[in-house]
Amino acid sequence: MNTDTPVWKCAVPTPLRRLFDYRPPKGWNGKATPGMRVTVPFGRRSLTAIVVQEARDSDIPLAQLRSASSVLDISPLYPRPLLALLQWAADYYQHPVGEVLPVGLSPGERRGKPERSVAEAGLTLTERGQGLPAGAPHNARKQAALIDRLRQGPVGLDQLKTEGFARSICQALLNKALATTCDLAIAQRWESLPPPFTANEEQQLAITNILAALGQFSVHLLYGVTGSGKTEVYLQSIAACLTRGQQALVLLPEISLTPQTLARFEARFKAPVLALHSGMGDAERDKTWAAARSGRAAVIVGTRSAVFTPLMKPGLIIVDEEHDPAFIQQDGLRYSARDIAIKRGQLEDCVVVLGSATPSLESWQNADTGRYQRHVLSQRAGLGRLPAKHLIDISGLSLSAGLSNEIIGHIDRVLTDGQQALIFLNRRGFANALVCHDCGWNAECQACDARMTLHKAPPGLHCHHCGRRHRLPATCAQCGSARLVGSGIGTQQTETFLSERFNAFPVVRVDSDTMASRAAMPALIERLKSGEPLLLIGTQMLSKGHHFPDVTLVAIVDADALLFSPDFRGEERLIQLVTQVAGRAGREEKAGEVFIQTRQPDHHLIAQLDAPYHQLLPALLAQRLQAGLPPHGALGVIRCDSQDKQEGLDFLTELRKHAPAPPGCRIIGPVLAAMARRKNRYRCHMIVAASHRGALAHGMRALVASAEGTRHSSKLNWSVDIDPYESL
Repeated sequence: MNTDTPVWKCAVPTPLRRLFDYRPPKGWNGKATPGMRVTVPFGRRSLTAIVVQEARDSDIPLAQLRSASSVLDISPLYPRPLLALLQWAADYYQHPVGEVLPVGLSPGERRGKPERSVAEAGLTLTERGQGLPAGAPHNARKQAALIDRLRQGPVGLDQLKTEGFARSICQALLNKALATTCDLAIAQRWESLPPPFTANEEQQLAITNILAALGQFSVHLLYGVTGSGKTEVYLQSIAACLTRGQQALVLLPEISLTPQTLARFEARFKAPVLALHSGMGDAERDKTWAAARSGRAAVIVGTRSAVFTPLMKPGLIIVDEEHDPAFIQQDGLRYSARDIAIKRGQLEDCVVVLGSATPSLESWQNADTGRYQRHVLSQRAGLGRLPAKHLIDISGLSLSAGLSNEIIGHIDRVLTDGQQALIFLNRRGFANALVCHDCGWNAECQACDARMTLHKAPPGLHCHHCGRRHRLPATCAQCGSARLVGSGIGTQQTETFLSERFNAFPVVRVDSDTMASRAAMPALIERLKSGEPLLLIGTQMLSKGHHFPDVTLVAIVDADALLFSPDFRGEERLIQLVTQVAGRAGREEKAGEVFIQTRQPDHHLIAQLDAPYHQLLPALLAQRLQAGLPPHGALGVIRCDSQDKQEGLDFLTELRKHAPAPPGCRIIGPVLAAMARRKNRYRCHMIVAASHRGALAHGMRALVASAEGTRHSSKLNWSVDIDPYESL
């Protein structure tokens, strides 16, 4: 229905995949700008919504439209490319736009608070102050010195305090109308310190190619072996970006990596370098968000969600460890921060650098086909050399806490030589399960289809899926026997054994139980720098790009864990994990060795683990091509969870009935998830496999439309997952 009254089509933060029409607030005479925030009545609530479009028509009669309550922004808080990115993400990931647009706002802005001011207060001379002769006022030397200082231009109040000008001296000039406060202008160019060493030939070639591309969109895959100096390539590329007066965004996979990276960047650049991650408080995030939007922040270093940070003048986006699953958001808006970064680079017309020693098959394939430029760092920087890898066949061997006598002997040798060793076991806890020796009973989680993990410090049974915890039972719940034993090996058990076997040396366990605080990992890294001989035992947290200069031995306890995974990415993850963990050894002048325990030494993948990572990829890509799986195909999933097992299956069956697979797609399921029950809810899914992304988008839209039109109980939830990463 056409009308002379403007109609605001707003994205409201609800799970409904549609825009909602409102009239402007009473007395509003201005024009709505896409991206500005408004408060709107929604049912009995008042919500912060985003205006997407001003129109002259609505499907609802004008008299029935409610009016927006107020306008929060005269101009939108979103830079135009960021708003376009968020709208693209809502469409690509098929998620409600009202839930997507708020991720481009700071926590306070999502709640309707005004944009935080980041203007730095400064002092500048008035016309009267500028007219004073040199050395005046002669009876106040400090005031005269301050006037001379301000003749060079406005200066920040904090800077004046650093230079020895007390606040009382500044106030005296203000009282005499010789100076006035001002907002300092945003610096257009920043400085960086010279590199501490000369880049090698491979590094310099990568830097040269990246710098030549600044100012336009391109994607560069920086494939460098562990310890090859990828960070130096990042730093020199960022320095050139800052020289152009542009900002850089650096994404890291883990919060634990942020402090050390931030310190390295702050030491290199004479420019504001700010962190942004979920471990920060809302007020701190609001401040960083505003600094990035205003252009005052030169470099933003953040984790996954920082990809949506507003930037005034972006010039470079870096995704370090681009293969890492931590860049995948697994709930709510399910997205890949790496893929969002690439799309953002296209919209912002800036360079994107993806760095990794173990690139994902998707990125490698894109480089093979010429979509990305590939740069290779094949040698470690400085005196470091890649460690030698050795397989240990443990079939039939007697093990101590999962360790063979050969591994124990090598650990003894390394510690005696005054060096450090790293033991990798990707299972936390003491044992995988608590089992009755007499009847075979297992302690199972009451809320999940999973066994409880036995922990000894503190003692108890933990479910690693829902978080439930129970005391250790004294007897078997089934037969009453007191002979309860742990089954399987966890980091706590191996830690206990190593502490007893090597009691003269510190043993440090690194997993999510011991590294819960933000300060834990930085403190560990500082301790390792002392060079004292010690043993590290931990999970994949140890594989996240850390630099351990004195680790010369890495022992991988169970290389077979992902070998027969039902997930099609299992083999890719295995070689990535082994390569990354092995890369912690021999990073400086001390040579390193890696020992890999396996019961499958003849398996084609295990047998080739000593080969360079890239040599293993063609076979994996050929397997994916034959199966029509990514990167040679596209996948989407409709996920469902409910309190009743059959309700979810029936819901998905109904969707499939009303939305058959379009050409180029096939639908698999519905089927129960590998772990059907989690947190007392039953999970099932339906997979759409397509030959290309266009067909997938078409097929998924039909299923989503069917889902939105299918009645179901309020106890059932469903969601969309495009390009799924976790196990199907």
